[in-house]
Amino acid sequence: FAIVGIMILGYTPILAVFWATVIAFAVSFIRRETSLTPRKLVQALRGGSIGVLNVACTCAAAGIIVGVVTLTGLGLKFSSIIIAYAGGSLFLTAVYTALIVWVVGLAVPVTASYIIAAVIAAPALIMLGVPDYAAHMFVFYYAILSEVSPPTALSCFAAAALTGGNPYKTTLYAWKYTLPAFIVPFMFVLDEKGVGILLKGPPLGMVWTIVTSFLGLTAIASGVENRLFKETTAYERLMLIAGGLLLVYPVALFDAAGVLLFAGAVASQKLRRDRPQVTC
Repeated sequence: FAIVGIMILGYTPILAVFWATVIAFAVSFIRRETSLTPRKLVQALRGGSIGVLNVACTCAAAGIIVGVVTLTGLGLKFSSIIIAYAGGSLFLTAVYTALIVWVVGLAVPVTASYIIAAVIAAPALIMLGVPDYAAHMFVFYYAILSEVSPPTALSCFAAAALTGGNPYKTTLYAWKYTLPAFIVPFMFVLDEKGVGILLKGPPLGMVWTIVTSFLGLTAIASGVENRLFKETTAYERLMLIAGGLLLVYPVALFDAAGVLLFAGAVASQKLRRDRPQVTC
């Protein structure tokens, strides 16, 4: 909370973290059991120094890659290669960009994945007319999703290690539950109205885009999970997924069709009676 508040006041992230650390040190003395005595302070500094090593090594490696790509001009060339393979299609370019971010994110944390992909992949989207903030949010979004994407899914493996669960089952379930989220970045890249999700554009357009996107993702999630108000039938599941896909594309005709399909699935669920269970 302190970091966010200090940054809102206009300070840089580095200064925000510094002053937040000072505030945390001062606040620790409010309670005796949490006060940072000299011994606890030394232990905290030692733990922080050890913990930052992985991040520092990753950022250093990412810096080398970014430096090579930037100084040699490979970044611009790579973007041209992506567009050439996509045949100038914005949709295919977005798909290839998502795949690149996914591959990069298999073995590196989110920050490093974003930095690398922002240099080699985001310019391809910008060259096709996508606003720079939308292109970078697209890359950042998929960098985050790479943490729950098979086969590595670093976050899932870490969670499984903490809970004692099966890492592969944890990965598959996490990927299944987050499937609708993989569609979100395409919503603000493929159509100019989609940037309403990023709070850009006229107020009415932003509200409409956010509401239809919410309904669309709800429909897709219900279809993937095979449950809305109750377990869905095959037809209801088809209507939910199809309606959700239509709703997430910010075009009025598609939105209308998606609303009708979603409403049809809801009505079918409400009107359908479950078969009574026969007990002996």
